[in-house]
Amino acid sequence: MSDDFDINDVRRRMQGAVASLKHDLSGLRTGRASASLVEPITVDAYGAAMPMNQVATISVPEPRLLSVQVWDRGMVGAVEKAIRESDLGLNPQTEGQVIRLRIPEMNEQRRKEMVKVAHKYAEEARVAIRHVRRDGLDTLKKLEKDGLLSQDDEKRHATDVQKVTDEHVAEVDSVVAAKEKEIMQV
Repeated sequence: MSDDFDINDVRRRMQGAVASLKHDLSGLRTGRASASLVEPITVDAYGAAMPMNQVATISVPEPRLLSVQVWDRGMVGAVEKAIRESDLGLNPQTEGQVIRLRIPEMNEQRRKEMVKVAHKYAEEARVAIRHVRRDGLDTLKKLEKDGLLSQDDEKRHATDVQKVTDEHVAEVDSVVAAKEKEIMQV
């Protein structure tokens, strides 16, 4: 009778929150050049907001340099403007259709600010995981109330949901700890 509840759906949704966190953290500046640093930037192109990687090729020719090769000569100004307006603190240097971005050394204060942002992203992921847990537990209570699930099955599934929640929160903690270590590395 407990076929109406799928723990794998809960696990999949929680894994989505962790994947979202990893994506958000990949955009945080660590002092090293990374193409994922500028990929989330949106450019006003052809009357729509488009991600950077849909209007240009992003490469890392040196550890502290990003190169953005804009495909359409008319889009260079829009790409440069989008980079300037992003909160990354990068100063684009344009040479024809190539925009070079030097990644400056991060000072201690900037590193601490980046760590705070990383922790904010982690807390958002934890909240998303808790929401999934709540939804799962609400579903279990409803199934029990409707007589589709015995009380023992409901308790057993609730324990499973809590175990999955604890696993994913631990994964969030380890991901953000690794990112913090990467940011604070001089």
